[in-house]
Amino acid sequence: MRPQLLVACVSACALMAAAPSRANDNLDKMSQNPADWVMQAGNYANHRYTSLKQIDVSNAHTLQPKWTFSTGVLRGHEGGPLIIGDVMYVHTPFPNNVFALDLNDNGKILWKYEPKQDPSVIPVMCCDTVNRGLAYDDGKLFLYQADTTLVALDAKTGKPVWSVKNGDPTKGETGTAAPLVVKDKVLVGNSGGEFGVRGTLTAYSTKDGKLVWRAYATGPDKDMLIDPEKTTSLGKPVGADSSLKTWQGDQWKIGGGAAWGWFSYDPQLNLIYYGTSNPSTWNPKQRPGDNRWSTAIIARDADTGVARWVYQMTPHDEWDFDGVNEMILADLTIDGKPRKTLVHFDRNGFAYTMDRATGELLVAAKYDPAVNWATRIDMDKNSKTYGRPEVVKEYSTEHGGEDVNTKGICPAALGTKDQQPAAYDPQSQLFFVPTNHVCMDYEPYKVAYTAGQPYVGATLSMYPPKGDSHMGNFIAWDARTGKIVWSNPELFSVWSGALATGGGVVFYGTLEGYLKAVDAKTGKELYKFKTPSGIIGNVTSYEHKGKQYIAVLSGVGGWAGIGLAAGLTKPTDGLGAVGGYAALAQYTALGGQLTVFGLP
Repeated sequence: MRPQLLVACVSACALMAAAPSRANDNLDKMSQNPADWVMQAGNYANHRYTSLKQIDVSNAHTLQPKWTFSTGVLRGHEGGPLIIGDVMYVHTPFPNNVFALDLNDNGKILWKYEPKQDPSVIPVMCCDTVNRGLAYDDGKLFLYQADTTLVALDAKTGKPVWSVKNGDPTKGETGTAAPLVVKDKVLVGNSGGEFGVRGTLTAYSTKDGKLVWRAYATGPDKDMLIDPEKTTSLGKPVGADSSLKTWQGDQWKIGGGAAWGWFSYDPQLNLIYYGTSNPSTWNPKQRPGDNRWSTAIIARDADTGVARWVYQMTPHDEWDFDGVNEMILADLTIDGKPRKTLVHFDRNGFAYTMDRATGELLVAAKYDPAVNWATRIDMDKNSKTYGRPEVVKEYSTEHGGEDVNTKGICPAALGTKDQQPAAYDPQSQLFFVPTNHVCMDYEPYKVAYTAGQPYVGATLSMYPPKGDSHMGNFIAWDARTGKIVWSNPELFSVWSGALATGGGVVFYGTLEGYLKAVDAKTGKELYKFKTPSGIIGNVTSYEHKGKQYIAVLSGVGGWAGIGLAAGLTKPTDGLGAVGGYAALAQYTALGGQLTVFGLP
């Protein structure tokens, strides 16, 4: 977000209607009721797990579609519905319509919200017009629109209660992330790293939309809400101007570090966790230094926004390895010692297990054997390069210089995993991860910054690793040891979010459009059904009238499906994805549909 941008609250335009019976309960408590699904990730810890176990390994093969709902919108459908009591809330990509569906009356539409947005925002939305979903609290739904408008809707009527503008699309800022409600605040980030925006995380009052605090990803300590003596990185104070010292001149003002992924929260520690995106531009020659705090994990105090600790996964990112993927909070035993951990599957191909209270690095390992840009993460606490990746010179895009095509880099820019969230099963303590098995050629070139215009500076080509024909794997991961437990290959990247269940069944979707159910212990396929369009949405579970259901949005798009979504054909379009996923058009087509599955 630009420093001079004024954020104003639009006057409240509707009175709150009567809230659902459980609306005044604590949101964390509500998330513990498996009949509902009140947050995009299921709970604050981003587990994407349901304790419901009516659907299990013995009967999953009998699943069948129970009902469907067309959203009436094409392009990529990310995120998933919320279920609160007898109502399901469904969102769409741009123009970001919202539907309230009555589960007691065959999905009857109770109300529909249709925002009026300027379509000029579409060209500045990198990688499709996606939206990752709604948030809920105290009788209100929170929608973060493409044009960066954050609106609170009355959950009973769909009428706006308040709205605020969080950014400026004319400068490349857009809204794609799902908000997160923490206490009396609703959190939103920003998108636009490919347009040279300056990344932010902002907290607004859930009551009236007033700005509470805003933290930037780059720049002066006061803007970043960093205390140079108390904010730490790998156990040491970051010191004054920890970001400014790693940028040349005023580059930090257009340095990226957007927060367009997922947020998590630990109520006991009162800390919010999230990741920041790539630095701008993609040409590393034009921004010498580590470029802090892009491609980083940041832990912030929920009340003040002040950073407790930070950790940069990919210093001086040369490959577009955003750090925005979800932070999963799990209590694990590492080397015989119980730890409150944070587990993060980074775009760069390494999975990190960290102490979420202190930011200590516990485990860092490749979660796809194809990863080659770095050999390992230095885990020696006495080393000057502790916590940094050991980059392979052959795959450094800066080593070759501008206009030199570095070939065979794994993973590709879309990472071993992009925003598609993993799931965690607290019973087995395993993580189930949708991955991309994709490599790239990367050619940087000189680019000038113009507000509102692409600020990329690289041409990419994407393809499977040498010797492989598949572009994705769905894996089970042990974050205690940094090992793959089992791995299922998929023809294309697995771009949907996973769901783990109490019945020992794990669900995910494929880019061809299949919903799949597999045995959590072995990965054995138990069920699959092809929906009308590719699935990049996140699988959700709920219970209604004593029966468990599985719900998922289908509608191909996102970065992997941008060729289909936007009608692009040049192989290097879509930042290289169009050529890499050209064959996808042989398996699926555009659509927008919710499909709900259940037992006979």
